[in-house]
Amino acid sequence: MIGWPTILVRDHYLRVTMSYDANAAYNSDSDVPGPGMPDPGTSGGHGYDGLGYGGAPRSAASPDDLSLPLYGATFGQAVKRFFKNYAKFSGRASRSEYWFAYLFTIIIGIIPYILGIAGGTISSLSAPADSYNATPPAGATALMATAGILLLVAFLATIVPTLAITWRRLHDANFAGPFYFLNFIPFVGWIIVIVLLVMESKPEGQRFDR
Repeated sequence: MIGWPTILVRDHYLRVTMSYDANAAYNSDSDVPGPGMPDPGTSGGHGYDGLGYGGAPRSAASPDDLSLPLYGATFGQAVKRFFKNYAKFSGRASRSEYWFAYLFTIIIGIIPYILGIAGGTISSLSAPADSYNATPPAGATALMATAGILLLVAFLATIVPTLAITWRRLHDANFAGPFYFLNFIPFVGWIIVIVLLVMESKPEGQRFDR
């Protein structure tokens, strides 16, 4: 006759066995590590484990390494990487890389803007009070023309790398690059994109590395 202790032991054994078999079936694919297991293809156990990326996102060990984002980049390093990754839309860019590069584009746009204001001011001060058709002074015209040319050059020189680094910054926050086009939503699109760009780096963004 089988007593209650024996039945309980057998019941516990069956439950353990069934749980083990279910887990084994779930992880039957030899190419997909089980839950919590590091991807053998990545170092440090920060790879994809079947449920998501774990640990800290991989970063460049040197400012010269352009294959990974450089966290804590200085202004000079960010600008250098901004132009070296001129048209690179794959991979990721850290927040420091993105915002220092953004600051750089603002700075180079300020100079021609100041020249244009100076030219316009000189022109308005030199114009006769009783005439609307007076020719502006040559100096004012030269300043405004120079400002226009510099603005055009700056725009053409930075439009592609600006789009590329924005794309990579979105990747670093684990968003697809085409989220950039939310900018074209009237009134609120640019606000949404800024919110996405200021979000912290996420390990899951490593899926965009190439």
